[in-house]
Parts: sequence; C-alpha cells; structure tokens
Amino acid sequence: MLSGTPLIIAAGAIFVVTLALVIIQPKGLSIGWSAIGGAIVALGVGVVQLHNIATVWGIVWNATFTFVAVIIVSLILDRIGFFEWAALHMLHAARGNTLKAFIYVIALGAIVAAMFANDGAALIITPIVYQQMRILGFTPRQAMPFVMAAGFVADTTSLPLIVSNLVNIVSANFFHIGFITYAATMIPVDVTSFLASLGILYIFYRRSLPKSYDESILGDPASAIHDSRLFKAGWVVLLVLLAGYLASEPLHLPVSIFAGSAAIVFLLLARNSNVLSSAKVLREAPWKIVVFSIGMYLVVYGLRNAGLTGLLGGGLHDIRHAGIVPLALAGGFGSAVLSAIMNNMPTVLVGVLSITAAKVHGASHLALVYANIVGCDLGPKFTPIGSLATLLWLHVLETKGIKISWWHYFKTGIILTVPVLAVTLLALSGWISLVH
Repeated sequence: MLSGTPLIIAAGAIFVVTLALVIIQPKGLSIGWSAIGGAIVALGVGVVQLHNIATVWGIVWNATFTFVAVIIVSLILDRIGFFEWAALHMLHAARGNTLKAFIYVIALGAIVAAMFANDGAALIITPIVYQQMRILGFTPRQAMPFVMAAGFVADTTSLPLIVSNLVNIVSANFFHIGFITYAATMIPVDVTSFLASLGILYIFYRRSLPKSYDESILGDPASAIHDSRLFKAGWVVLLVLLAGYLASEPLHLPVSIFAGSAAIVFLLLARNSNVLSSAKVLREAPWKIVVFSIGMYLVVYGLRNAGLTGLLGGGLHDIRHAGIVPLALAGGFGSAVLSAIMNNMPTVLVGVLSITAAKVHGASHLALVYANIVGCDLGPKFTPIGSLATLLWLHVLETKGIKISWWHYFKTGIILTVPVLAVTLLALSGWISLVH
C-alpha cells in the first residue's frame, strides 16, 4: 500500500485525470466509464482499499437512486406536456407584460427545481421557454434573458428540499439530516436566494427585455396536454410523493423508497399511454449517474486517504472561533470555487469529509454543513464545468441554435453568482444563529 508523498501524488494524479476525462468526454466516452476507470486504477495502486467500496456505496446509494427516480418522474411529466402547460399558464398570466413574464418564468423554474431537481429544471424548462419566446417573435437577444434565467435559477434555487439537487441528497444522507429538518433550515435560505437571483437577473438583463408581447399568439395551455389521464394521475402521484417525503424522517426511511415508488407507479400508469413508452423512459433515465457516483467518489475517497481532506478540515478548524458568518462565508465560497474548478459532484464529498475532519460542533458544524451545500449548488454557475447538467444544458441550447461561449458564460456567471452567493450565505448564517 502506498503512503506518504507517493500516496498524495498518486491520489492527486488519478483524481485530475479522471475528472478531465469526465469533463472532456473524449470520443463520447461515458462519464460512468471514466469514473469507474479511475476507481479501478485507484484500487490497483493502493490509493483506495476494497473496504472503501462499502463506505462509498453507503454514501451514494440513497442519493443516486432518489435522483434517478425523480428524473424518471420528470421525464414522464415532460412527455405528457405537464411543464409546457405550466409555462403557458405563466405566460398567459403575465397578460403581455414581459417583465411579469420574466418573473413568472423564474418562479416556475424555482418550483420545478425544488420538486424535480436542478437538472430537470434546466434541461426541461429552458427549451420550452425558448420555444415559446420564438413563437412570440422574440429575437435571440430578447429571448436570451429567459434562457439564461431558466438555467441560472435552476441551480440557485435548488436548495429548499433534499431532492432538489443531488448534492443536497449526498450531504443530508452523509450527516443523517431528515427531510423535514433539512427543509426547515433551507427553505428560508432558498427564498432569499430566489429573491437575490430575481433581482440580479433583472438588473443584468432589463435592457434586453421588450416591454410587451402579443399574448394571443400563445397556444391554449390545455392544448399542451398530450395525455389527460396521466396528467390527472400525475397530480395524485406528486401529492402522495410529497406526503412520503414528509413522512420519511419520522419513519426513519430513506427518501429513495418514496421517490422510487412514485417512479414505478408512474411507469406502470404510462404503460398504456399512446404518447410515451415506459421502456424508453427507463432507457433515458440517468443510470450512468449511479456508476459515476460510485467511481468518482471512490477516486475522491483516495484524496481522503492521502490526507488532503484532512488538511482542508484543519483550515476550517482554525477559523471556527471567528464566528458563524465568517465560517459560513469561508466554507460556502470555498466549496463554490472548488465546484467551479473541479465540478460540484466530487466537491461535495471533499466538503463533507473535510467538515468531518474539522471536528467542529453545534451551530458552527451546521453552518459548515449547509454552507457546503449552498456553495456546491451555486458554485457551478461560475464556470461551464461546474456541473454535468450545465455542460448538457449548453449542448441542448446549441442544438437549438443558441451558442454560448465558455468565456461569455464565465463572465456572466461571475457577475450574476457572486452577489447571490454572498447574500444567500449571509441569510444562512443569520438563520442558523437565530434558530440555534
């Protein structure tokens, strides 16, 4: 087994190469294969041990299966027109006022992110909104605020529930935080992030927004529904799912049980649908995320074995006496920068392992736990490589004829994200100080 400097060098090199392959995806190489390849190399050279596999599986299984189940539900809802129906309602409700439409679309994105995860919000809502903007006759420049806002708010408002972001599920599972406990802390913080996002997006894009649009051009929301039976059943499934989420904490059951059950029920209901195929939805589900999570987290666990997360934990330990606000800002901005540089999925595990190594307790511990989540949720907006969803989002936009360069994304991301992240972390600090 490696130790000392050779272990540090090997762990760091394996991580960097694996992450590069995940981001670049040469010749379409799956992120799952890249991550598993890195994990096999780490096992082979002794950076991680066989018993670490069980540890990592214990960290990722609930998170990844919950995420897959939520995406399956969102895919079915998308196929039957649920999200297009909601978007059309928002645009009709604005009554031709573009500013109101902008606000309503951002609110819709926040709601979808909360219930169906940030990936669902960004990848499903953005194309729908852009399509409606083109129907209304908006130029690409006039449609851009809506496109960017949909992608931005998908991440900045993915804080409120455990299921709103894969990062949230991993963190909550690692620290044994229940659904209700998590929501009680993060819903007020998410509201702050939403308002900050709305404000900064308006300031940044206000000159690009036309004053009005012809509402009569829009289609009837009812016409967007392709399967009324599944549409009605969807509301029941979602209500039961939410009830299951709320019951998960007092029953001491993982949220994946309820999310998975909802996905199975929905798939069974969709078997006889003429507008979608249950088998196709299953094939399109992000199963590679399960493989990716196991492989990537094993590689990250190698950093822990090499002592690198312990060094970060020592830094957090040293500033524990500075107070809740400096601790939350340091932890949040630290995880945000790491997410921007090396993707938020490995960053969240680096964060939770570092927090464990920091050996802080009470309100300081809670501040670090939740600040790490905030940083990993918002940090990906700094750069295109911050999250896999952003890379896919940019690809989807390119297929629609919208080309956003990495440099433009980076400049816009810094301007928009820094103030929202700062305000959100300050709100988190204040809320934790008040409650604890």
